[in-house]
Amino acid sequence: MLEIAERLLPWFEDGRDFAVATVVAVVGSAPRGPGAALAVDRDGAVVGSVSGGCVEAEVYELCEQALEDGRTVRRRFGYSDEDAFAAGLTCGGVIDILIAPVRPAAPVFRAAVSAATRREAVALARVVRGPDDLLGGALAVPADGSYAGHIGGRPELDRAAAAEARAILDTGRTGTVEIAEDGSHCPGGLTLFVESSLPPPRMIVFGAVDFATALVRAGAFLGYHVTVCDARPVFATRARFPEADDVVVDWPHRYLRRTTTDDRTALCVLTHDTKFDVPLLEAALRLPAAYVGAMGSRRTHEERNRRLREAGVAQHELARLHSPIGLDLGARTPEETALSIAAEIVAVRRGGTGAPLTGSHTPIHPDAGAGRRGV
Repeated sequence: MLEIAERLLPWFEDGRDFAVATVVAVVGSAPRGPGAALAVDRDGAVVGSVSGGCVEAEVYELCEQALEDGRTVRRRFGYSDEDAFAAGLTCGGVIDILIAPVRPAAPVFRAAVSAATRREAVALARVVRGPDDLLGGALAVPADGSYAGHIGGRPELDRAAAAEARAILDTGRTGTVEIAEDGSHCPGGLTLFVESSLPPPRMIVFGAVDFATALVRAGAFLGYHVTVCDARPVFATRARFPEADDVVVDWPHRYLRRTTTDDRTALCVLTHDTKFDVPLLEAALRLPAAYVGAMGSRRTHEERNRRLREAGVAQHELARLHSPIGLDLGARTPEETALSIAAEIVAVRRGGTGAPLTGSHTPIHPDAGAGRRGV
């Protein structure tokens, strides 16, 4: 549900009743992972997707039914060998979907959707397995330790559910956790599905060059908060980078040392100049970051590595550097180069190999049921 928060918030503000279907479990290969959502209002308007088209029609009808009878239900969809036209997943996997009516005055859902739209950290915990009277019970859990809503009318159960949701929010995952009906943290009769929504990860692009213009667009498209940094004020301007969230005029290494990075941050060094690259990478390779990449030829890469070793950068730190930056797509233009860089960032972030899927026998959607990062 939080995946489509920005599109649902106007429905709350307009006072619309709607029903939302959310993927809460995946077995095998499936087009969408846990947290994927589709919503339908009373006028038949629809936003989102739960399967990329395989079961959308039947899920749409289930949402209409939920709006009529007010019941929360859980349905399983899988591949049908007997009837190619039956609702099922042609990719061969199985998905479980929770379909629930939502009233615009519901404070729990509105609080979670509003926080996610503001890009604040929040978890939405819902009962997806358990007694019928608890199914669909929900809590909105922000990062400050508070919570809103209830799942069973017993304070100890709500406190236990909120604590489990906060633990999942801390990791940025979306997934399930089991608790006992008495409120203990031991696995028991209740399964909670917890959606996490975190502020967008950062992408910092160093070097206000033509390649950076295209990479900023790619980063924004992927959902990053994108910063461009360059020491040259004539190049680092808002007019040249209108799609960047921030444009900073400063020496790259100096800015990097005073800003904040974490294990979701992508650092892209496009400066292609030793006086910028070496001090910048010396700092970058010692900071928490998901990805550190640097542009340059193979000769530039070898010379840069030599200078970094002379500056005291250890081999295990150098091993973090993706250089020359990007996947080998045969890119020539700034846009193609940005695509190759973005593709490598996605591969690193998701554990992909960057190899073609054609002829490959590895899973297309590995560990789909294990939850996903809230990024």
